[in-house]
Amino acid sequence: MNDKIESIAILGGTGDLGGGLARQWSRAGYQVLIGSRTLEKGQAAAKALLDEFPDLNVTGHENLDAASRADIVVLTVPFAHQLSTLEVVKEALKGKILIDVTVPLVPPRVGTVQLPEGGSAALMAQTVLGDEVQVVSAFQNVGAQHLREDHKIECDVLVTGDKRAARDTVIKLVEAVGLRGWHAGPLANSAAAEVLTSVLITINRHHKIDGAGIVITGEPATD
Repeated sequence: MNDKIESIAILGGTGDLGGGLARQWSRAGYQVLIGSRTLEKGQAAAKALLDEFPDLNVTGHENLDAASRADIVVLTVPFAHQLSTLEVVKEALKGKILIDVTVPLVPPRVGTVQLPEGGSAALMAQTVLGDEVQVVSAFQNVGAQHLREDHKIECDVLVTGDKRAARDTVIKLVEAVGLRGWHAGPLANSAAAEVLTSVLITINRHHKIDGAGIVITGEPATD
């Protein structure tokens, strides 16, 4: 396990959430590798970001190449493509942390909670990848549009995973994009963050909010 994170691969970095995270992490000083199912799409996504923000350190790749090169890997693909993407990059993830952002949304009823038989998308990822990969669940409840804008983001991030050290690493990456991360327990608790996404979608629609999030009240002890 590489304790020093310098490069981050974002599989599904061509989407809104992946692109937003790429922008924020690059500005925080990380090298970002945007992965896609094809090299052309990965390169096009990187070029689009660089055209808008020339100062970014981003490159485009095919998913397997991005996962192989990076210190840590983030999965931001739609639920329908989660497991097929992991099968492609499985060998490249051994010994690494995978941050799984997947939410089990099933169109057209995305505002209705629909957890998979595996318990949660993150638990399904861990089952597919095995013990040689540390899966950590995070970022499900952050509106992608906020990550693509320059303003303070009023949203906290629930971070779940079976190893505290892996959660610590991910919380540092959460803080690097200006958010506050919370240890939220083992990976089984990822179901809570995943179902909150459908709840937030419903809140957004009903109350006409542009990207509602969650905030944990209270301040941690300093000792």
